[in-house]
This record gives sequence, C-alpha cells and structure tokens, in this order.
Amino acid sequence: MTWLQMTLHSHPDQVESISDALTEIGALSVTCADDGDDPVYEPALNTTPLWRETRVTGLFVQDDVDQDELPTQLAAQLAPLPLPRYEFSVLEDQEWTRVWMADFKPMCFGERLWIYPSWQEVTDSETIYLLLDPGLAFGTGTHPTTALCLTWLATWPELAGKTLIDYGSGSGILAIGAVKLGAAKVWAVDNDPQALLATRDNAEKNQVSDAIETVFPEQLPALQVDGIVANILATPLIALAASFASKINAGGFIVLSGILIDQADAVISAYSPYFTMHPPIVQGDWVRIDGIRKLA
Repeated sequence: MTWLQMTLHSHPDQVESISDALTEIGALSVTCADDGDDPVYEPALNTTPLWRETRVTGLFVQDDVDQDELPTQLAAQLAPLPLPRYEFSVLEDQEWTRVWMADFKPMCFGERLWIYPSWQEVTDSETIYLLLDPGLAFGTGTHPTTALCLTWLATWPELAGKTLIDYGSGSGILAIGAVKLGAAKVWAVDNDPQALLATRDNAEKNQVSDAIETVFPEQLPALQVDGIVANILATPLIALAASFASKINAGGFIVLSGILIDQADAVISAYSPYFTMHPPIVQGDWVRIDGIRKLA
C-alpha cells in the first residue's frame, strides 16, 4: 500500500479547523508538529499549547483519493478560512516495525547497567541488564534526562539494600534499574495510569515485581526512604522540595532531572535548605542535580 501525506503550514488558532477538515475529506490520521524550531518544553498546568508555527499533516491511502481534488475539497471545508500553504509527499509502504526495531540498540549506563530491547540477545550474562521496549509511557533511556538518572544510579556506590521513591516513573525504567543495581524496595509514583501499567508490566518482564510498588501520588503512604529519584519538570520539582525532604532519611539522596540548563539555579535554590547540593551535570540542553539530605 502507498500513502499520501498532505502537509499544511499553519498557526495555532487554525490547527483545530484544519485537523477537522482533513478528517472530513478522508484523512486516516492527522498529526501536528513544530514548523518553526520553537520547542514547547514546559507547558503551564492543564494546558496543551501548540507551536507558533505548526505543521499539520493528514495521511491518506493514495489509491483512495484524487490528489488534484484534495486542495479544493479542503478549501471548501475550511471556508471562510483561507487554504494555508501546503505540499504533498508519498510514502511507500514497508515493514515499519522491522525498520524501527533495527534502529533500537542496547545502551550502557555507567559502564555496568545495560538496557536491552526484548528482541536483542543479551551478549554477556554476567552484566547487569534490564529488558525494556519503547512503548506508550515515557522512558527508554534514549532521552538525556533518563540517561542522566540511569548513569547516577549505575555509579552510586551505596545503592545496595536501599529504599527509594521513583517519582514520575513513566515506563518504570529507573525503578527497575535501581532494583537491578541492588535497591531493596522502590515505590514507583506517577499520575498517568498508562505509566503505572507500563511499570508493572516491565517489572514483571524483568522479574522484579516483588520489589516495586506502583502508586498514584495521592496514594503514596507516609514513609521514610533512603532516597528519591524524580525525573519530571522543574516547576513541580520546585513545588515538591519540602515534601521530598520530609520523606528522605538524614544522609539520604535526592536525584532530580527533567530540568533545562537555565532552570538549574532555581531548582538548586529550592532544595538547598534541605540538601547539600552538588554541581549540575549537563547533557545537551538538560541537567541532572543531586544532593545529600542534611542532618536534622
């Protein structure tokens, strides 16, 4: 099967109308993407912002549509809005799953922790590894924020036997990695049901289910742990500083990521009353900040 893409260059206030119009004229899917190198890193709570310049793409089965007629049909649906600038492109069908799988390779963090996709053979049975496939929940180790946290876990010499909270668990990669590296118990916290489901599934796949408990934030019990790893965003991290500090034993650790370089000072300032903070570790545009809980 051959696919036809119609891509339109628009502004946020027109995106909904264009998306609806593409669907009306037979698009099987409609996607939006940044069209002006204008990333949205941290939206305000309960908002779904779009880029100032947005690219809207409708996907059609080429044999089912007349390419020459599509602009006319779309213009009729959009009226009185003008038809934005557009272009067509053709996608030849291929075995997308195999192409995608070929690009996802094992990754190493801190020289001793490996992430393997389930279809790859583990080449060294003596290494510490976990199996994780890309899925609906965030976290496969490819994003710098996840990689920064995994590297910290893999290089921290005092993880064995510790208890910790993985706040913003996503796929469960950090919780599972911590257990594989010797942690005794991890509470994996996320406000997304899909993330908690992914964490449970991945924990079972890696045979560490007994050591990981998944909870929504409001279900997290009153407890003291040896550390917290939180890979979320700077604004909620700042708001949670006092709460996190109250849950960590004296001498315990805090590991924070999801922080852009220009947000690091604000995060450090929020945590410094409770923790001895270490200098940020930078990877790309992102940083990891860690520290040790001060004695009461």
